[in-house]
Amino acid sequence: MAKKKTDNDLSFDFDFLDKLVVGIGEVSQITGIPTRQIRYWEDKGIIKSLTEKEGKNRRYDYKNIKKMLLVKELLDEGYTLDASAEKVKKRLEMVEETLNKLKKK
Repeated sequence: MAKKKTDNDLSFDFDFLDKLVVGIGEVSQITGIPTRQIRYWEDKGIIKSLTEKEGKNRRYDYKNIKKMLLVKELLDEGYTLDASAEKVKKRLEMVEETLNKLKKK
């Protein structure tokens, strides 16, 4: 028996998630992560903005927002930034692989 998707369930709306792009200020408001910290994580290579030219507003896709939330969660649990970033990288690789399999179905 298939579960009916509700209007509020965006967790597997791949079209929506692929199009989602949010500015750094909005990401900060939504996640509670200061913009300064987001910029630092980008400088460290943990996340990557979609902005390619200097001076433009940083914009982030769903994948990077998810990374930020996971890193923040691990930092809150006492992990170091480097350990958090590595753990999130491995976790997201596994999730990405699984979601790609689901997309193909």
